Amino acid sequence: MKQNMTPKFQSFIDGQWLDSETGQTLDVLNPATQEKVGTISDLTDVQVVQAVEAADRAFLDWSAMLATERQMILERWYDLIVENIDDLVKILTAEQGKPHAEAKGEILNGAGFIKWYAEEGRRLYGDIIPPSQGNQRILVTKNPVGVCAMITPWNFPSSMITRKAAAALAAGCTVVIKPSELTPYSALALAELAERAGIPKGVFNVVTGDAKRLGQILTTHPKIKKFSFTGSTAVGKQLMAQCAPSVKKVSLELGGNAPFIVFDDADLDLAVQGAIASKFRNVGQTCICANRIFVQEGIFETFMDRFVDGVKALTVGPGTQEGTDIGPMIYEAAVENTVSLIDDAVSQGAILHVGGKRREDLGAQFIEPAVLSGVTDQMRCFREEIFGPLAAVYSFKTQDDVIRAANDTEYGLAAYLYTKDLQTSWQVSHALEYGMVGINSAMLSLPQAPFGGVKQSGMGREGSKYGIDDYIVTKYMSVQF
Repeated sequence: MKQNMTPKFQSFIDGQWLDSETGQTLDVLNPATQEKVGTISDLTDVQVVQAVEAADRAFLDWSAMLATERQMILERWYDLIVENIDDLVKILTAEQGKPHAEAKGEILNGAGFIKWYAEEGRRLYGDIIPPSQGNQRILVTKNPVGVCAMITPWNFPSSMITRKAAAALAAGCTVVIKPSELTPYSALALAELAERAGIPKGVFNVVTGDAKRLGQILTTHPKIKKFSFTGSTAVGKQLMAQCAPSVKKVSLELGGNAPFIVFDDADLDLAVQGAIASKFRNVGQTCICANRIFVQEGIFETFMDRFVDGVKALTVGPGTQEGTDIGPMIYEAAVENTVSLIDDAVSQGAILHVGGKRREDLGAQFIEPAVLSGVTDQMRCFREEIFGPLAAVYSFKTQDDVIRAANDTEYGLAAYLYTKDLQTSWQVSHALEYGMVGINSAMLSLPQAPFGGVKQSGMGREGSKYGIDDYIVTKYMSVQF
């Protein structure tokens, strides 16, 4: 550690760093080396409830603060993240594996949400509605919902926390965050910086331990008024059901099966660059990565040549190694699933152009990025969320054909299309059943833009002025005089 960060191995509850009351811990492993990075507290149920109660006590004072006061604290938090970026990068790479440059990009992107919501919290405007009679006034105010629980994933262990927590804190809510037990240290580092920034005790809590057990508490405790989750669709459905008896507000960012459509008239260099960036960012372990790449038949061969050449140029290695593009996958089962998807497609006639080999010389969780063609909608890689460094490329003839194929999925998170034709871009983006569409662009996560999906990819939005709506309730007051 180059700066003044102190690695934390305890949970953060009510302004205190705590071990489990039982002394139980969970090991955290470096995915590149399989060496133990450290341990985390496996909290008891009583301690998790204490975190919820601390957040409930802190809510009254935090929500009563002026928005400008919360803004100043959040902006100090942002500044501290930027100042300590080098140490935060080392922490993230050690627990998650992604290359330093990619880790830095994630942290700065996540910090941007804090900066955005620090300002956006001042803009929670209400309304005055024309009355039905002369001696009446109708007022509408927006108020913080209360204590918010958040369960965040391992693939973006820093930015998934700030994207959720910044909106909640700016609105006047308090939070209890459960990070993935695979990547808890980024969350704990953010808690340390939040404390330094002056966020009062009880406002920002991080609990660690067994995911299923802690998730049961956070979805059922009556003092939690809002629940937010990023992860798989299957787990999201279960957590949503657990929230139903207490009728919590729920937002879910779940799985994806993103189509990446390249039309004949597209800028090929831009399309290839975008496909590589979208598909192989974080070793393909992102919910919005290109899952099915559709290329119009007139440029299919040219696209494939350039795309395969680009993939061959990617460097596989540990995230700490300069020049690494493709780091380790989060666990060995993820590598095995990627290999099984390739084997399934090849057994049905698909062509493997490059990659797909495990890199045992580097470690059990490394695999070369792979490209398939000749794939069909009968193969697993068409239906399933790949979540690995496998690019499946399909050929299509007409606009109607590709819209049908792109929408043929239960998911609806992100989609991409590349074309120079304005009419095509408008028609296709409108027809795609997705919450987000990138047109000649592979970058979707921005503080000022609403991130989220439709169908079984979830509900609610994160980022933008729309993202703070998930953390407020609307109150109407009818006044007569």
